[in-house]
Amino acid sequence: MAFNLKKVLKALLLSSSQPLAIKDVQAALARFHEAATLPAAAASDGAAAASDEGRATSDELKTAQAAEPAPEIAEVIAEPPDDPELYADVPSLVTATQIREAMDGIAAELRAADDGILLIEGSSGYRIVTHPRFARWVRILRAEPPPVKLSQSSIETLAIAAYRQPVTRGEIETIRGVSAEAGINKLLERELIYVVGRADLPGRPIQYGTTDKFLEFVGVKSLDELPASDVLSSRQIDEWLKSAMNPTTLSDTDMGLANEQLPLEAAGVPATNEAVAPAAGEPPAENNATIPA
Repeated sequence: MAFNLKKVLKALLLSSSQPLAIKDVQAALARFHEAATLPAAAASDGAAAASDEGRATSDELKTAQAAEPAPEIAEVIAEPPDDPELYADVPSLVTATQIREAMDGIAAELRAADDGILLIEGSSGYRIVTHPRFARWVRILRAEPPPVKLSQSSIETLAIAAYRQPVTRGEIETIRGVSAEAGINKLLERELIYVVGRADLPGRPIQYGTTDKFLEFVGVKSLDELPASDVLSSRQIDEWLKSAMNPTTLSDTDMGLANEQLPLEAAGVPATNEAVAPAAGEPPAENNATIPA
């Protein structure tokens, strides 16, 4: 009788509201086999203790029995199962690929049934959830208001944090060209970003990064699944940020102007409105300059 992995996974998915990771399934199977070997190991240890020329006391035997791992699990496995198919021929090793294929089969069955239940994979594991079209009924049951959508400003701030993390507020404002305080506060309140640490820059500004809730918000398992930018690469953005936050002073030549100086400035003679005294033997020149009021 073959072990039905798909049925076991369905039960484990429905047993908790927390995501079910592949490593959790593998750990449960490992505990099953560890507990299955406990009765035989305990019997052999008891026989060895009885033949040890009476040197072991009853208290020592009780201490050894108390040290046995997970006796509760052994009792659960020892009881006769209601459905032997679920506990017979349990493989000692189930690979991540086998679990993932079984999960994909469950997800396909739920989609085909169209009963309003879906299986999704998030950053923390698999979860059974209600279909989005039933969201209004769920909110009515929980007496919750409709979700508030993020503003365009918050979405832009969130996108910069996702692609540039860890990112400081100054970098966000440099890219967007406006203040990012309101957007950052809103994203922190929604738990879409969090404080990662402080940058190794003057003033040690706070750095922000995205949370696991952000991955669920956009429907991806990891940041690697975010769509790549087809406009600028990360290196180009780094160079642009560096030049934008440390602007260089442009000269007349950089602006396309002639790099010329006034004659008086070139000769080092300060400009003045006073009449210059004529040289000896020369008639005084007429001063037609207008005296300012």
